[in-house]
Amino acid sequence: MSYKIISKFIKDISFEIPNIKAFVMLEKEIANYILNFDIKSKPYKDNIIEVNTTLKIVPGENVKHKVLTEITGTALVSIEKNFEDKKELEKIILIKIPTEIYPTLYETFVYLFTKAGVKNLQINKEVNFEKLYNDKKK
Repeated sequence: MSYKIISKFIKDISFEIPNIKAFVMLEKEIANYILNFDIKSKPYKDNIIEVNTTLKIVPGENVKHKVLTEITGTALVSIEKNFEDKKELEKIILIKIPTEIYPTLYETFVYLFTKAGVKNLQINKEVNFEKLYNDKKK
């Protein structure tokens, strides 16, 4: 099945460091945050699908001073007409598109933290969306 990303853009950014304590504690507590992805799609029009990939860091239970950050990248994807293979379409939406979108999300996310004065942020530069997909299927 053939597809093409027609356009991609940053749809939404939420970046909140609510207070000084959260900022000061972030570098110590960042290891207690979990990198989380949410991928959603919806039809746009004739053989065009909107795919939204959201990256966020979610604080673990033991994080007392939480920061709230997430970024959503959107891709408009053209799918060849008369596609029948739903499994292949699912893989395009959940693996291939996020793999192509993630570098932009990563760079923007790291840029925001850097400009906010946060040093030593450890976010995976590489994400294996195929592994995430297969792990969810188990």
